Amino acid sequence: MSDRQLIDHDTLSTLQEVMEDDFARLIETYLNDSEDRLSAMQKALASGDGEALRRAAHSFKGSCSNIGAATLVAQCQHIESAAANNRLTGLETALVSLQGEFSQVRHQLVVYQ
Repeated sequence: MSDRQLIDHDTLSTLQEVMEDDFARLIETYLNDSEDRLSAMQKALASGDGEALRRAAHSFKGSCSNIGAATLVAQCQHIESAAANNRLTGLETALVSLQGEFSQVRHQLVVYQ
């Protein structure tokens, strides 16, 4: 497991201040929705549906941005752009990398639950 910082803790602290008691629910929702989005991305790529992949990557990118996960945002942007141009070849590797990075982000978010 990497010790590098994958989330912007200042962003999360601000969200925590604003959301107060609802913050833990936000993190839980982000984690659950992220699993769904990653699954949707896998299915879209497996079926060759570039538009569905683009939409799922775009949606996941927004969620990741909200919690300050810049590396995930960049990876989603790459997948979204490639899918928008129907360049799906090689995205399997990008998606595996995205999933691995998300796993590490999830690990870092545990302290906020």
